[in-house]
Amino acid sequence: MFVAMNRFKIVKGKEQAFEDVWRSRQSRLQERPGFIVFHLLKGPEREDHVLYASHALWETRQHFIDWTHSEHFREAHKNAGQNRDLYLGGPEFEGFDAVLTESNPNYAPTAAE
Repeated sequence: MFVAMNRFKIVKGKEQAFEDVWRSRQSRLQERPGFIVFHLLKGPEREDHVLYASHALWETRQHFIDWTHSEHFREAHKNAGQNRDLYLGGPEFEGFDAVLTESNPNYAPTAAE
């Protein structure tokens, strides 16, 4: 499994606009081979920003790389430059290959997930 993450520092007061951008985009991730799940996470508030992270699970690193070279990727990111006023700096990418996985066999997602 491969975990692809981006961290975003969002200007305080612009959190809703940032979340709306993500809610309104059409990522078409579900159409990509190897895609498992995506989360947009809201983190701690700092003096000048709120930290967010995008978190996507892929079957393999190659599946993720293939997505980044796809038309789906270009479509999902085509308007990214129009929202520069929401960010303090650019996103910080981090990619991880899983070396150990544990899961809860009793876990059942709720409707909100």
